[in-house]
Amino acid sequence: MLRFDILTLFPAIFEGFFSESILKNAVNAGKIAVNVHNIRDWATDKHSSVDDRPFGGGPGMLLKVDRVVPCVEDIQKQDETAGRLLLFSPQGKMFHQQLAEEFALEKRIILLCGRYEGFDQRIIDILQPEEISLGNYVLNGGEVAAMAVIETVMRLIPGVLGDDNSARYDSFSANGIVEGKRLLDCEHYTRPREYRGLEVPEVLLNGNHAEIAEWRKKNSIEKTKQRKPELME
Repeated sequence: MLRFDILTLFPAIFEGFFSESILKNAVNAGKIAVNVHNIRDWATDKHSSVDDRPFGGGPGMLLKVDRVVPCVEDIQKQDETAGRLLLFSPQGKMFHQQLAEEFALEKRIILLCGRYEGFDQRIIDILQPEEISLGNYVLNGGEVAAMAVIETVMRLIPGVLGDDNSARYDSFSANGIVEGKRLLDCEHYTRPREYRGLEVPEVLLNGNHAEIAEWRKKNSIEKTKQRKPELME
C-alpha cells in the first residue's frame, strides 16, 4: 500500500477529490492511504498565522519556516518510513510519466503544497525536498499539482484500475517504448462501426491479434511523430 500525506492550508479542497470514482475505490480497497494535514495546525500564535511579509520588500506573503518545518518533521515521524518529500514549485523539475513510475514503487510520499508568494528559502534548505513542477506556468497553490501527481501515480498501482493493462499502454508508459522512445497511445475505437461516414479501421475487426498489434504500434509511432516529435528525438 502506498501512503500519501498532503500538507496544505486548504484541506477542504481534497474532500470531493477523494470521495469519487477510482480514487475512492482505491482507498476503500486499501490500495492507497491518504492523510490530509492542515499546516495551520502548527501555528503557535493566537491568530494561527502561517505567512509573513518578505524581508527586503516585494509583493505577496511567504510561508514561514517555523511553521512548515515542524509540520513536515512531525508528519514524517508518524510512520516508520519518513517518505519521499515533494514540494510543488514552478522552479522544480518537470513531472512526467517516468517519475510517476518511480513514485509508484514508494511506500510513502509526502506532498507539500505552497500558497501565496511561495516558501521561505530556509524551508527548502532544511528539508531538502524534491521540487516538482507540472509545467512552465504558475498555479495559485500546490493542491492541483498534488492531485495530478496522485492521480498519475495511483493508476500504476496493481489492482487500482479495473484492468491493469489500462495503465500499461498509456501514452508515455514504459510499455509504449519502441527503440528507446516513449510513445503516445494509439487511436482507439468502439461501437458503432460507422458514424457520419467515418468507419473503424478494418484491421481492428479481423480478429488477427498479430496484425492488430502491428497496426497499433505503427499508429502510435505516427501519432507521436505528428503531435510530439520531440519524443522521437
